[in-house]
Amino acid sequence: MSEKLQKILANAGLGSRREIEKWISAGRVSVNGGISSLGDRATERDTIRVDGNVVSIVPADDIYTRVIAYHKPLDEVSTVKDPQGRSTVFDKLPRTKFGRWISIGRLDINTTGLLLFTNNGELAHRLMHPSYQVERKYAVRVFGEVTQEMINNLQKGVLLDGDLCHFDSITEQGGDGSNHWYHVTLAEGKNREVRKLWQSQGVEVSRLIRVKYGPIELPQSLNRGRWQDLSTQEILQLADLTKLKLKPRKDQPKFERQQKKNFKWKKPRT
Repeated sequence: MSEKLQKILANAGLGSRREIEKWISAGRVSVNGGISSLGDRATERDTIRVDGNVVSIVPADDIYTRVIAYHKPLDEVSTVKDPQGRSTVFDKLPRTKFGRWISIGRLDINTTGLLLFTNNGELAHRLMHPSYQVERKYAVRVFGEVTQEMINNLQKGVLLDGDLCHFDSITEQGGDGSNHWYHVTLAEGKNREVRKLWQSQGVEVSRLIRVKYGPIELPQSLNRGRWQDLSTQEILQLADLTKLKLKPRKDQPKFERQQKKNFKWKKPRT
């Protein structure tokens, strides 16, 4: 049974359907040697190439969505390859049976915490797209005095690079001296937005940890630099959030064994 090219390639984990439609329009996709156009269809028996490279097509019945949680440590960059030779968040990930790992959002080199990866391009696209308003939650250690007026400003909105940005919620989590911890939430998470918002009030972020993305929390037993599969139930939560029909694989593996020492972000070290 034939299907649209963008659906086939998205199911293969190459990207979102919208992204692949742009590839097709740009003449980067061919079927059986002929350059494809939007609306073209194919089957698993056809030879499909992207940028001249043959794409391994998985039969529809074998397609499943896999999502893993990764605990990003400091000093890793959120790119597949780094021209400076630094460690990347992809270096320690497991192999995928088909497609490729797609990072759901990024964290800068000085930010730690939860990163999600999936082999489903459409799921990644929707979880990152502003129209779905997927909430991100961060634990932030701020250096400097924070007043109620500053908290009000951060919730009402601050102009950053011409855009009005704000936190949806801010809750104090305690601290000593000039260092105080807060939990903040926001729905988009633009580049360095959390840091820039606090800096707009004259205080500095000394530690930043992403502890939640949508309904998925950073597992307290997951050590830095380690990963684990999301459960079938968690994947279905993401399906409900993004209004997608997802099929988790039947043999969800057991969580990767962790060291006995747990990471407890609720009471970070000061």
